[in-house]
Amino acid sequence: MRIGSGLLHAVRHAKDQQVSDENIYLLISQASEEGAARALAQLGLSDAHAGADISELRNLLDSWRDTKRTARQIMIRWIIRMCLSALLIGLAVKLKLIQLGQIFG
Repeated sequence: MRIGSGLLHAVRHAKDQQVSDENIYLLISQASEEGAARALAQLGLSDAHAGADISELRNLLDSWRDTKRTARQIMIRWIIRMCLSALLIGLAVKLKLIQLGQIFG
């Protein structure tokens, strides 16, 4: 059964029973509000502090994303520095500015 097909069936049944459009709308509105309240209660977000909790969770998630981005940038910078250092050391050895054979030999 598709989502909403039960509602469609109920509306058709109400139409067959000569229920007015206004009453159908009021029933659907009340049912959706009760369903939303039940869902929030199941998530633990039905108290007066729910708005603050959601705001705090959003701030925490934003901080986590910033931390991941910063860590990624730092790792990339270190990799680039290591590659450039290896390139400079290789260039110095090639130009015989330093002799690694004597250092490690």
